[in-house]
Amino acid sequence: QVQLVESGGGLVRAGDSLKLSCATSGITFGSLEMAWFRQAPGKEREIIASSTSITSSTSYQDSLNGRITIYRDNAKSTLYLQMNNLLPEDTAVYYCAAGHRPGLDQYAYWGQGTLVTVSL
Repeated sequence: QVQLVESGGGLVRAGDSLKLSCATSGITFGSLEMAWFRQAPGKEREIIASSTSITSSTSYQDSLNGRITIYRDNAKSTLYLQMNNLLPEDTAVYYCAAGHRPGLDQYAYWGQGTLVTVSL
Protein backbone atom coordinates (compact mmCIF):
# COMPACT_ATOMS: atom_id res chain seq x y z
CA GLN A 1 0.00 0.00 0.00
CA VAL A 2 1.08 3.55 -0.68
CA GLN A 3 1.65 5.62 2.42
CA LEU A 4 2.67 9.22 2.94
CA VAL A 5 3.32 10.29 6.51
CA GLU A 6 4.00 13.91 7.45
CA SER A 7 5.83 14.97 10.57
CA GLY A 8 7.50 18.01 12.05
CA GLY A 9 4.53 20.22 12.78
CA GLY A 10 3.88 21.84 16.10
CA LEU A 11 3.38 25.07 17.98
CA VAL A 12 5.90 27.80 17.18
CA ARG A 13 6.27 31.54 17.56
CA ALA A 14 6.18 34.07 14.75
CA GLY A 15 9.62 34.34 13.22
CA ASP A 16 10.57 30.76 14.03
CA SER A 17 11.68 28.16 11.52
CA LEU A 18 10.36 24.67 11.01
CA LYS A 19 11.18 21.69 8.82
CA LEU A 20 8.45 19.31 7.77
CA SER A 21 9.08 15.79 6.53
CA CYS A 22 7.04 13.45 4.39
CA ALA A 23 8.11 9.83 4.48
CA THR A 24 6.78 7.65 1.68
CA SER A 25 6.49 3.92 1.23
CA GLY A 26 4.87 1.45 -1.11
CA ILE A 27 5.82 3.42 -4.22
CA THR A 28 8.90 4.33 -6.22
CA PHE A 29 9.72 7.73 -4.80
CA GLY A 30 12.21 8.83 -7.44
CA SER A 31 9.61 8.84 -10.19
CA LEU A 32 6.96 10.75 -8.26
CA GLU A 33 5.77 14.27 -8.65
CA MET A 34 5.64 15.67 -5.13
CA ALA A 35 4.05 18.69 -3.55
CA TRP A 36 3.20 20.38 -0.29
CA PHE A 37 -0.30 21.68 0.31
CA ARG A 38 -1.83 23.43 3.27
CA GLN A 39 -5.30 24.15 4.52
CA ALA A 40 -6.00 26.93 6.97
CA PRO A 41 -9.17 26.99 9.06
CA GLY A 42 -12.13 28.03 6.94
CA LYS A 43 -10.11 28.05 3.72
CA GLU A 44 -9.65 25.72 0.79
CA ARG A 45 -6.59 23.58 0.45
CA GLU A 46 -3.87 25.29 -1.55
CA ILE A 47 -0.64 24.15 -3.11
CA ILE A 48 2.41 25.97 -1.80
CA ALA A 49 5.35 24.13 -3.38
CA SER A 50 6.03 21.33 -5.82
CA SER A 51 8.94 19.19 -6.95
CA THR A 52 8.82 17.39 -10.26
CA SER A 53 10.88 14.33 -11.07
CA ILE A 54 10.68 14.88 -14.81
CA THR A 55 12.28 18.31 -15.06
CA SER A 56 14.01 18.35 -11.65
CA SER A 57 12.45 21.74 -11.10
CA THR A 58 10.69 23.26 -8.13
CA SER A 59 7.98 25.85 -7.90
CA TYR A 60 6.54 27.96 -5.13
CA GLN A 61 3.49 30.00 -4.37
CA ASP A 62 4.51 33.57 -5.12
CA SER A 63 3.60 34.90 -1.70
CA LEU A 64 5.79 32.30 0.02
CA ASN A 65 8.80 32.39 -2.29
CA GLY A 66 11.89 33.15 -0.27
CA ARG A 67 10.51 31.79 2.99
CA ILE A 68 10.10 28.15 2.05
CA THR A 69 12.25 25.55 0.32
CA ILE A 70 11.07 22.21 -0.99
CA TYR A 71 13.59 19.46 -1.48
CA ARG A 72 13.73 15.70 -1.65
CA ASP A 73 16.03 12.90 -0.62
CA ASN A 74 15.41 10.12 -3.12
CA ALA A 75 17.65 7.70 -1.23
CA LYS A 76 15.42 8.05 1.83
CA SER A 77 12.16 8.38 -0.12
CA THR A 78 11.43 11.53 1.84
CA LEU A 79 10.20 14.98 0.91
CA TYR A 80 11.00 18.03 3.01
CA LEU A 81 9.70 21.54 3.44
CA GLN A 82 11.91 24.08 5.18
CA MET A 83 9.93 27.06 6.43
CA ASN A 84 11.52 30.22 7.78
CA ASN A 85 10.17 33.42 9.27
CA LEU A 86 6.84 31.86 10.06
CA LEU A 87 3.81 34.08 10.42
CA PRO A 88 0.47 33.55 12.18
CA GLU A 89 -1.07 33.38 8.70
CA ASP A 90 0.95 30.21 8.11
CA THR A 91 -1.15 28.36 10.67
CA ALA A 92 -2.64 25.41 8.84
CA VAL A 93 -2.63 21.68 8.38
CA TYR A 94 0.19 20.85 5.99
CA TYR A 95 -0.12 17.90 3.63
CA CYS A 96 2.27 16.20 1.29
CA ALA A 97 0.95 14.75 -1.93
CA ALA A 98 2.26 12.58 -4.73
CA GLY A 99 1.34 11.87 -8.30
CA HIS A 100 2.63 10.11 -11.38
CA ARG A 101 2.41 13.08 -13.72
CA PRO A 102 2.82 16.84 -13.45
CA GLY A 103 -0.32 18.83 -12.87
CA LEU A 104 -2.56 20.00 -10.07
CA ASP A 105 -5.13 17.32 -10.88
CA GLN A 106 -2.60 14.48 -10.74
CA TYR A 107 -1.97 14.16 -7.00
CA ALA A 108 -3.51 10.82 -6.18
CA TYR A 109 -1.76 10.09 -2.89
CA TRP A 110 -2.04 12.13 0.28
CA GLY A 111 -0.71 12.08 3.77
CA GLN A 112 -2.79 12.62 6.88
CA GLY A 113 -1.41 16.08 7.48
CA THR A 114 0.62 17.73 10.21
CA LEU A 115 -0.60 20.78 12.09
CA VAL A 116 1.51 23.92 12.23
CA THR A 117 0.36 26.60 14.65
CA VAL A 118 2.14 29.95 14.67
CA SER A 119 1.47 32.26 17.58
CA LEU A 120 2.44 35.86 18.19
